[in-house]
Amino acid sequence: MAKNFQRFRKRLSGGTGEINISPLIDVVFILLIFFIVTTVFVDETGVEVEKPRAASQQELDKNSILIGITAEGGVYHGGREIGVGGVRAVVGRLLKGDDLPVVIQADRRTATQKTVEVLDEAKLAGAVRVFVSTLNES
Repeated sequence: MAKNFQRFRKRLSGGTGEINISPLIDVVFILLIFFIVTTVFVDETGVEVEKPRAASQQELDKNSILIGITAEGGVYHGGREIGVGGVRAVVGRLLKGDDLPVVIQADRRTATQKTVEVLDEAKLAGAVRVFVSTLNES
């Protein structure tokens, strides 16, 4: 019996101790896929704007088309400058039969004329619901 124990001990100390991490990697990939699928992707304008204040603010759907207008008059969508002329093409492409709201995030120092031009282009592209984003007054 002592010989068997010594052989067993020799086998334990002399062998290579391996840890199989394949199941761990599988679990990590499954969790990664789960979090990617369940994440809500929020569309951003790509520029920081200082919005004006309004008392009659309301919450809109997370799924909307965001257009940003800087104080200097630059018009942006998705971090890319599209200009007033590009609003109709971008909004028309993103609508494609859907009734998504278009939210214009204009800086409070933006000329009103520029905001109206962007609003007109969005309406001409087929948008039914066009809103101007503001800050709540409270």
